[in-house]
Amino acid sequence: MINESSNVPSNSPSNSPSLSPLRLTEWTSCGGCAAKWGATLLADLVSDFPASLDPALLVGLAPFDDAAVYQVSDDVALVSTTDFFPPLVDDPSDFGAIAAANACSDVFAMGGRVVMAVNIAAFPEHFPPTAIAQIFAAAAQVVAEAGGSIAGGHTIRNPEPIFGLAVQGVVNPQRIFRKSGAQVGDIAVMSKPLGTGLALAGGSAADKDVAIAGMRTLNRVASEQLQSFGAGVHAVTDVTGYGLAGHGWEMAERSAVALVIEANSLQAYPGAREAAQRGVRTGGDPRNRDYVEGNFVDAADNDAAAALCFDPQTSGGLLAAVDAPTAAALLQSGAWWRAGSFVDGAVQISLQ
Repeated sequence: MINESSNVPSNSPSNSPSLSPLRLTEWTSCGGCAAKWGATLLADLVSDFPASLDPALLVGLAPFDDAAVYQVSDDVALVSTTDFFPPLVDDPSDFGAIAAANACSDVFAMGGRVVMAVNIAAFPEHFPPTAIAQIFAAAAQVVAEAGGSIAGGHTIRNPEPIFGLAVQGVVNPQRIFRKSGAQVGDIAVMSKPLGTGLALAGGSAADKDVAIAGMRTLNRVASEQLQSFGAGVHAVTDVTGYGLAGHGWEMAERSAVALVIEANSLQAYPGAREAAQRGVRTGGDPRNRDYVEGNFVDAADNDAAAALCFDPQTSGGLLAAVDAPTAAALLQSGAWWRAGSFVDGAVQISLQ
């Protein structure tokens, strides 16, 4: 097995980064959503937070979801989220765009629309100013495409570059998407391929370009498509650092149903499945396996498919539990693919 981070630099982090041409991954040791803490440790920390007594906090930490939601009127609630990470790609514009799309995704996963964002930035003092400007500009463009505006931010000094955004959105309190609510008989559909980490770690240059284009793509259209189906959509989340297995497990556990992932149906970015078959594994893979330990069954005995399920995704697609008519319409559109189904039985994830 080849154990790789999704963006392991070619040079040691202790070496002086090359400035011509600039390669962002030379400035960091781990990037993208693979840099997230393991879900098991994070869940233990979050469980110690006191529950909110404010009835206007519709979604907080008990249980946690993709974003917090606070009701401000009968038909308007604020959606609030933040996300940031070190570079996982070399080009500053790609990094800024991916970070922005990833941060906005949580608002779309809650069924909301983006209205405003502020930058969260940390850079070494000797980091090229032109690269910072490119990161900021690309992020601002993506936020504009998401429907919002950059309204400010905060920048500090840090040995490694880090960038992301705090994003604010709005949603109708009666139409919030949540991780819970999947029903027996629902179809699990996804809006983007899997394998961003595997493609970046073990794919060709062309493979990486396709994955980068996918990560730059917003989940806005996918969210709006789901919103148009109303009651046919029962649960939604976005697949990011914990992979399809981790985020799928959260949906199944909250809904008290089992999720069957169909190994032969998994759609992957070019080069990702081949990298998995060669034994490439991203840095977050073992942490994601630990998160669902005892609740994941590889009935297909397909290690490459399992690796796709555990691969940490950066700016991944939406995962939705929808009824059969809604699934048929989404799949016919060509923008979604079937990942599996929700069935009765012990709460677990099985790969079949």
